[in-house]
Amino acid sequence: MREFLAVYLKGFSMGAADVVPGVSGGTIALIVGIYDRLIRALTAIDPRAFRPVLRPHDPEARARLRTELERMEIPFLIALGLGVATAIVVLSGLMHGAATTYPVATYGFFFGLIAASAIVLYGEIDRWTAGRVAISVGAIALAFVVSGTTAGDVPHGLPIVLLAGAIAICAMILPGVSGAFFLLILGQYEYMTGTLSGFIEGLIGLLDGGALAPVIDSASVVVVFGVGAVVGLFTMAHAVGYALEHYRAATLAMLVSLMVGALRLPVERVWSNLGETPLGTPGVAVAMALVGAGAVLLVNWCTDDLEY
Repeated sequence: MREFLAVYLKGFSMGAADVVPGVSGGTIALIVGIYDRLIRALTAIDPRAFRPVLRPHDPEARARLRTELERMEIPFLIALGLGVATAIVVLSGLMHGAATTYPVATYGFFFGLIAASAIVLYGEIDRWTAGRVAISVGAIALAFVVSGTTAGDVPHGLPIVLLAGAIAICAMILPGVSGAFFLLILGQYEYMTGTLSGFIEGLIGLLDGGALAPVIDSASVVVVFGVGAVVGLFTMAHAVGYALEHYRAATLAMLVSLMVGALRLPVERVWSNLGETPLGTPGVAVAMALVGAGAVLLVNWCTDDLEY
């Protein structure tokens, strides 16, 4: 139980980081010393190892299943996953409220987080070649166009939610890049935090005799997002991990440049909401951007001697 609680709390820290665009759960995994173990556990999962579950009546099958679960570190992943999920559930409502009630301050803060993260990660690229420059320029242009599109009204259909979940989960293996950032660039951040918050409030409301229909509507979105995350965990996450291992500089150039191009979105959100609230001033936006940038630079300073 002691080890389970320790891993759970580390997962909670990762989940809390991934709710905020520009702060990476992968970086938190590095800080708390479980990054390598997490990668090994994820890559060790083999669906074929679960075959003994089809013969629960067989003592040998149960023993073999227990051995396989321990080898793949499934108890570790369950404890970590529960911690991540708890943080996301607890903090998503807070972040949704901040983004909708104080958009200038919140998106100014996001701008600082993302911009400082990009600066830090660009420093990880030791040498720039013509190919890496081309990848970087292309990624900036792509993110600029996509974030311009998602700055307005974007669809929130289940296929889009599924894709968003698959992409966001990649942040688990990317120190420096957050899942919330991917949701932001896809135009799903406020929608997903609001949906999850509404789902939790609906469940609580059921205890007071509330309606079931709103819970079912939001639950379908949450489940589809979760399915997308599972799919992404065993497809995109492995692909990104392979790319980082064999083409680290080029992959970093692409990912960081996506962040730079996506800065268009928080700038437009700040600009369009200036003067809407008492905190909706340019000075507040700049101050919060500096706070966000300072937070990222502080974390980078504290983890500068850690190896990815």
